[in-house]
Amino acid sequence: MNNSDISRIIEMAWEDRTPFDAIETQFGLNEQAVKELMRANLKHSAYKNWRKRVSGRATKHTAKRGFDVGRHRSYDQNKHK
Repeated sequence: MNNSDISRIIEMAWEDRTPFDAIETQFGLNEQAVKELMRANLKHSAYKNWRKRVSGRATKHTAKRGFDVGRHRSYDQNKHK
């Protein structure tokens, strides 16, 4: 895995609305593998903060999500001025 892929996985893992399933689909890493990658590539304190942030977060687990569409759209996003 190259540095660009690792960087993108870390970015996706930090995003609240990106589920682990999306990372697995795109990169082939399950939740445990993402945790191991994060532990290996982040400072200890950053890893602890990330784990605290994502543990139990429904939006990181597709099965726990209460909505189908995971992307927020502003009411005026596609309006032309």
